Parts: sequence; C-alpha cells; structure tokens
Amino acid sequence: MPAASGVSTAAPGARTTAMVATASLSAGDTAWMLMASALVLLMSLPGLALFYAGMVRKKNILSTLTQVLAICAVVTLTWLACGYSLAFMPGNGWIGSLASVNLASVRFDKAAQLVSVHSLAPTVPEAVFVMFQMTFALITPALIVGAFAERIRFSALLWFMLLWSLLVYAPVAHWVWAPDGWLLQLGALDFAGGTVVHINAGVAGLVAAYMVGPRVGFGRVALMPANLSYTMIGACLLWVGWMGFNGGSAGAADSRAAMAVLVTQIAAATAALSWMVAEWVVRRTPTLLGLCSGVLAGLVAVTPASGFVSPDSAALIGLIAGLGCYWGATGLKRLLRVDDSLDVFGVHGVGGLIGALLTGVLADATIGGVQGDVGIQALAAGATVIYSATVTALLLWLVKVVVGLRVTERQEQDGLDLSQHGERIE
Repeated sequence: MPAASGVSTAAPGARTTAMVATASLSAGDTAWMLMASALVLLMSLPGLALFYAGMVRKKNILSTLTQVLAICAVVTLTWLACGYSLAFMPGNGWIGSLASVNLASVRFDKAAQLVSVHSLAPTVPEAVFVMFQMTFALITPALIVGAFAERIRFSALLWFMLLWSLLVYAPVAHWVWAPDGWLLQLGALDFAGGTVVHINAGVAGLVAAYMVGPRVGFGRVALMPANLSYTMIGACLLWVGWMGFNGGSAGAADSRAAMAVLVTQIAAATAALSWMVAEWVVRRTPTLLGLCSGVLAGLVAVTPASGFVSPDSAALIGLIAGLGCYWGATGLKRLLRVDDSLDVFGVHGVGGLIGALLTGVLADATIGGVQGDVGIQALAAGATVIYSATVTALLLWLVKVVVGLRVTERQEQDGLDLSQHGERIE
C-alpha cells in the first residue's frame, strides 16, 4: 500500500488503514469503484425489491418492497456504527475490532491533501471502499426476505436484520476478506461473495423458513406470483448491477475487473439457458420465471470465481449452476419439505455452494495469481453453513421471544400490505 503520511488506525505490524497523499490515488480506480458501488446499490434498490415483489401475491407486493427498502436503511446505520469496523478492521482471525466505530478511520483533510485508504483498496479513498462494501452488507440480509415472504411481522424483520448484519454478516466477511481472517489465511477463495453473501444468506433463509413456518395454504392451494413482469425487470437490474458486484471486487479499473465482468455475463447467459432447457424437458414448458431464476443462478455461482477463471470455465459454471439450482428450487425443496417462498436456499445456497467448490477446481493462476484447493473451499463453505445456521436460529429464537416472529392467520389472509402497513394496491 502507499507509504503512510499519518497515523494508522491499526496495530503496529498489522496496518490496515493509513493517511496518504491524495495525489497517490488513482482517479480511474476511484471513478470505477464509485460506479461499481452505485451498480451494486441498484441490485438492492430497486432490483431485488422488484424481483421479489413480482413473485408474491398482490396483497403482499408493497410489504415486500417495504421490507427490502427498510433493510437497506437499517443496515446502512449498522455499517456506520460498527459493522464496517467488525468486518474490516484488524482484530483476530474471527472478528475485527472497534477501531473504526462510526467510521472513525475514514478521514479526508483537504487542506493537507491527505486521505485515508484501506490496504485492500490502496488506490481509492477509504470512503469509496466503505461504500462499496456497504452495498454488499445491504443486499445480503435483504436476500433472506424471500425465504419467509408473506408471513413475517415487520418489527421482527427489523430486529432480526439489525442483529444478523452485525453478528453473522460482519464476522463471516472478516473470515473471508479481512487480511487477518482465518479463512483467507488458509487460502479460501471468494472473489466477490459466493461464501460471504450467497451461502451465508441462503443458509440463513433456509433456517428462517423452517422457524417462521409455512404460509397458510402451502402445499394445498396455488400460491401464484402476482406480476412476473416486475420479476423480469428486477432480474435484469440484478444482472446489470452484478457487473459492479463482481467487476468492482477487483478494487481497480484493470484487466482483472474486465475479465470478471466478461465471465459474469457468460455464466449468467449459460445458466439461464440450462435452467430453461431443464424446465422444458421436465415440465414441457419454458417459463419467464425459469429464465429469470436461471440468470440469477449463474450470477450467484460465478461470483466467488469471477476474478479467478477464464471465459470457458465461466460457461461451465453457468451450465452446472442452471441445472443444479433448478433441482435446488424443485426437487431439493420438496425433499426438505420447507416453504422457502422465493427459493433463497435453492438458488443462493445451492448456487453459492456450486460456485465455491468449482472455484477450487477451475481457478486459473494466470488470471488470479492463485491456485484453487477444493478441500479448503469445502471447509470455508462448511464453516459458513454451520455458523450462519446456528447464529441465525439463535437470533430468530430471541426475536420470537421478544416481539414474535409471524403475523396472525387473519393478518396473513388479509395480506401484509394492509395488516402491517395500512396500504394496498387497488
């Protein structure tokens, strides 16, 4: 990283942030990372919100949009308070420190022409790094919404997401991405969040679906999506935003970012077609929902590999992800007997696992400078599964005791738009 021109917030020998001359930064890298941050924010607002809203019933569209929007607001403030510090400040292998509570490490001295940087992105201001990583912290808990859609109390959702972002997301992010994280030290590869985001959220969603319980009528009546045009628009916004998600994880406007963007596009397209073909063969009908789900499956699976693999490997990842996540959202879902309403585990959990393991097989040292190890990838995925499942269950139990988890049967039948927010679509 650039030579420090001020006092670092890290312990001696473990410097993570430092003040440097603004002239030492890269305008190109900074511009790209600002754009990538906006693209990833677009994935949540309105991308994910619309993707989920189109798949619920009409009486729950507004509540689904509200939940995603509220999560983004809540987690922004937890990230400010201590989420960033716990995730990216030096501490030990398991958790960071409180060295940057209220973003204390983020500095800019215009008169002295000094600015703070983080060692993981030394060519851009730390404020840009904080913002980029914040967008990941926002979308990860928001993904969980799809697992218990149409039946959770709004107050329970807010408390759960606040606690989950600090006690599950931040520690796992530290394990995998912080310089002293224990999984990073072992050599685990996760370029843009296959483990931190997708396995983490997918497993939490599965646990939440079990603990909140199935929707009224699940398995007995058709719970049909209200407006798949919303879902298609949301899927396309996710697809576009994912270029920032994966490309921005290079931390610079360079050749690796370019390759990450290219392989992201290839994997998404391949998975969309493989899901479509699987659905066509099994159900005799290709659907818009299937194509949208396939796109998402490919994006999820290529995420951990995007900075490490070649275009042909990305196509293979997309092919396997489309088929694997189709099974995850259909056959596996039936085996688990769970009302994972919008297939959070089937797509994000299964897709994240596929991507994490295939990264260990397909990582190309000429692209990413590292060789993959399937055993270490499996260890990282397994540790995340166990930790996420355990702490998620504890947090849901705590929220259930304090405020209750789900709405009454009457409130559910009326719809959450009306019963939780006093609004409805006419």
